[in-house]
Amino acid sequence: MDDSYRVEQDSVGTLQVPADAYYGIHSLRAKENFPITGQPVNREMIIAIAMVKKACALANFHASLLSKRKKDAIVQACDEIIDGKLHDSFIVDAIQGGAGTSMNMNANEVIANRALEILGRPKGAYQSVSPTDDVNKGQSTNDVIPTAGKIAVIRLLDRLDEQLDRLITSFDAKAREFDDILKMGRTQLEDAVPIRLGQEFNGYATSVRRCRKRLDKVGAEMHTVNLGGTAIGTGLNADIQYEELIVPTLSKVSHLGLKQAEDLIDATQNLDGFVAVSGSIKALAVTLSKICNDLRLIASGPRTGIGEINLPARQNGSSIMPGKVNPVIPEVVNQIAFNIIGNDQTITMAAEAGQLELNAFEPVVFYNLFQSIETLTNGIATLIDNCIDGITANREHCAAQLDSSVGTVTALAPYLGYQKSAEIAKKALKTGRTIRELVLEEGLLTEQQLDVMMDDRKMTSPGILGKQDYYELSD
Repeated sequence: MDDSYRVEQDSVGTLQVPADAYYGIHSLRAKENFPITGQPVNREMIIAIAMVKKACALANFHASLLSKRKKDAIVQACDEIIDGKLHDSFIVDAIQGGAGTSMNMNANEVIANRALEILGRPKGAYQSVSPTDDVNKGQSTNDVIPTAGKIAVIRLLDRLDEQLDRLITSFDAKAREFDDILKMGRTQLEDAVPIRLGQEFNGYATSVRRCRKRLDKVGAEMHTVNLGGTAIGTGLNADIQYEELIVPTLSKVSHLGLKQAEDLIDATQNLDGFVAVSGSIKALAVTLSKICNDLRLIASGPRTGIGEINLPARQNGSSIMPGKVNPVIPEVVNQIAFNIIGNDQTITMAAEAGQLELNAFEPVVFYNLFQSIETLTNGIATLIDNCIDGITANREHCAAQLDSSVGTVTALAPYLGYQKSAEIAKKALKTGRTIRELVLEEGLLTEQQLDVMMDDRKMTSPGILGKQDYYELSD
């Protein structure tokens, strides 16, 4: 046989594996069986599996189930993977049959072969360090993969949270900057009542805060893991001392406050925690997409749209229309949201499709959930840096639109009555004159009173004229 290959054997048969490969026969079969997405397992998932394997080696050593020599080599191999090395040896596709067995075995083989190399042994000499008997000791795919998935989700959510903090700060800054700009508010795309531009941006910040709080709550569920439950939650083949040590050890390795599930059978059967996270990610994405719809609308134009704000020009908007600039940053956030909504549906159906003691569809859950979190994190970053922070307001245009709108008449209803206000609105629409002109012409309010009303923060409180003036107008 060619020296560039080694022969490995499994229960199916034998395969030639490249002699210098850290992966083995199980990984190679999976690569051949699952040419699905062309995407490898997510980097955070690889790191999380390595954390689990490191913790397992330490727990098995302290339970006197693994020699110090093997433990040290396995731990060093895991640390290298955690540091970003050997990731190109994880060759299985992100979507795969077998509930994640392929990605678990890929990790076992890479860690075992690197450990063999550390010990001065050739790759494939599994009698010295075995992927299954040593690296996978006391474990099953069914407790390793969901545990690693939760660690990966926690780490990805932490990055998302950093961007949400930045986004809230950005919206708050714009709320303060635009707080003195009065404009026309709209409901159902029709003129409604006046609002300050700063109030709109403050509302955006508040909605993101609420979504962030919701995410914090569901994210906390990810800290409860089923490691130690092995195949179906009964802990079969796991030493009792190892079972007690494993999750506290993993907490130290991962620097996360993890705890073992009280009911390992339930924790092995069900994926509803991931559904909850996905749902909260979807809610956040929907909220941000709605905000981006608003930004595109109120920035529309530049001459024939609403044109109350200006979005930063990021690139040419057309290959045929010279000078056209499109709202490309809000548009990409919209598209991220559409994709996340689809991902959430996939995650929901995959979680529902579990049967009896295990859900076999975790790979597609993780593929979609990781994508949702990462794309939203990246989308928020570009939304802040390339859009929100550079937004400017068209103050004069906001004032002109407000002055020409009949929506300001609503603020008069508490003083003039609904019927009289409606008459003025109809007259303004018919003649093209402003509400201010008609009110002053009919002597219904003084210019000073109108100025006070238009400067008021709520635009609706009878108290802005003083009680005496209000009663006189009511009479």
